[in-house]
Amino acid sequence: MTHSRTIVKMSFSHETMEGAGVRLNRAFGYHEIPAFDPFLMLDDFRADRPNDYLAGFPWHPHRGIETVTYMLEGTVEHGDSMGHVGSVDAGGVQWMTAGSGIIHQEMPKPVDGQMGGFQLWVNLPGDHKMMDPRYQEITADNIPAVTIPGGVDIRVICGTIAGVSGPVHDIMAGPEYLDVSLKPDAQFSHPVKPGYMAAVYVIGGSGRFDQQHKEELVNRTIALFGNDGDSVNVQAGGNGVRFLFFSGKPLREPIAWRGPIVMNTQEELQQAFADYENDTFIKKTS
Repeated sequence: MTHSRTIVKMSFSHETMEGAGVRLNRAFGYHEIPAFDPFLMLDDFRADRPNDYLAGFPWHPHRGIETVTYMLEGTVEHGDSMGHVGSVDAGGVQWMTAGSGIIHQEMPKPVDGQMGGFQLWVNLPGDHKMMDPRYQEITADNIPAVTIPGGVDIRVICGTIAGVSGPVHDIMAGPEYLDVSLKPDAQFSHPVKPGYMAAVYVIGGSGRFDQQHKEELVNRTIALFGNDGDSVNVQAGGNGVRFLFFSGKPLREPIAWRGPIVMNTQEELQQAFADYENDTFIKKTS
């Protein structure tokens, strides 16, 4: 018999500005450390006005983390210090492992006037923070979709559900990342591994994610579940609900974070910025 996890933290994302002046909504970030361990930050850059995002994210460094860009509409064009150039289009995912260091840029572009997506930051364990950088890029048609009788549709980015595994592999935190849609009044139960954190971010409609909370969670609400229990159970509202589900194994390591770089100690953090200033940030890959 499964035991449902209960919500221990719930809040609305808040407006902030990043990059060269991109207006976005942050679901969680620096001030919530270490509640979402191994995840560091979730940004929601869905926008209706081009002026909110066209300035983009010009050249900047990353070290010690992974960034996961998931597009719903439009595209993000990118280039990096490794000579990699491409785009993340609607429905696609880019899972970038910065490791020892990448300098890149990300420039959102509308398609048919539409643009929107999410970026999730995943921490790397101390013994992998200086691993070789890499990309896993997946187009929309390579992300498997699972339909569960009763009105549940799931896009599996990372992890396994109903015997179907997502295309992103070999990630240190053993995460799951799902895009889940429920039709009106549909129900959904998903197992969570013992000791793993689990959270949801609502991106459409409304639903109940904890039977002890009568109120329904709505668009741009983040909910973190406690560790007691082995599943997350959802009841969609009258208009259905769509949400991102993510789960991972906590690292339980010290965090030294400034801007786009996340290390374990202040000394490592200072060294990273010194490397950037001295043009020694990019390390030779093995």
